[in-house]
Amino acid sequence: MKEQIGIDRLTGLIAFARAGSLGSYTAAARSLSISPSAVSKSIQRLEKQLGVSLFARTTRSLTLTAEGRDLHERALRLLNDAEEIEQAAKAARTEPAGTLRIAASLPIGLHVIAPVLPKFRRLHPKVNIDLRLSDHMVDLIEGGFDVAVRIGDLSDSRLLSRRLLPHRLCCYASPEYLAGRGPPTHPDQLAEHDTVSLRYQSSGQLFRWPFRVGNREVEIVPSSGIIVDASEAVLATISAGAGIGMATSFMASAWVRRGALVPVLADYAVDRHNITALWPESRRSNPAVRAFLNTLSELS
Repeated sequence: MKEQIGIDRLTGLIAFARAGSLGSYTAAARSLSISPSAVSKSIQRLEKQLGVSLFARTTRSLTLTAEGRDLHERALRLLNDAEEIEQAAKAARTEPAGTLRIAASLPIGLHVIAPVLPKFRRLHPKVNIDLRLSDHMVDLIEGGFDVAVRIGDLSDSRLLSRRLLPHRLCCYASPEYLAGRGPPTHPDQLAEHDTVSLRYQSSGQLFRWPFRVGNREVEIVPSSGIIVDASEAVLATISAGAGIGMATSFMASAWVRRGALVPVLADYAVDRHNITALWPESRRSNPAVRAFLNTLSELS
């Protein structure tokens, strides 16, 4: 088994490489930001460990011995490798690179994250994105994720967090459905309409529809003829004329722009500020994470 090289020997090899190139302990010490005596002691320890003399010393000069010349080129390669490692570390602190693993629910992934990825990649082409979408809560640390974007109140003390764009919860329906039934003017009138509700995949619970009525918020669980377990399915179903459904503004906006849906009971819509980016403490200084968070913070 090969002997493990110790830190003292590495220090001696670096001091030896510099001293051999610059021709003096003083110059080597200056380049390494240490004292000449530290350079001298490191090289003396290295000579003792290797069992050879590396320099022929006089009061006026420092020259490599024959053994020193043979070893100096290898020591220089070690020093160059160390300097390349240092430069790579400096670059890693300033330039985003590598794979960024992101976790999000399907709605957040489709409507918040995916649209900003082309711009993010144009700005940071050395970052590769690995986006994982699931309506089940994942453990960022155990799963090895760099960042997650979630909706709702969160309490994991191991994670850092940042609030992102606000959104609105509002009812929507297709123009065709409303043309035949007429829109409700108060949440209480939903009982007179066909509705489509959402069941959470993670808990199996029905989504409770919130409304702002006066100075208070009330929740309604409609008796729906259609229940689906994906937010996208709510939008697809109501756009086909199935009735009224509730969705977030960031999901419904594209449907509204193309005329497939129109807002219903907009005066009673509820504003939320609970879309949150989270990341482990260990990713605090990761340049790719910082760059991605900055991109998300620019959303409005």
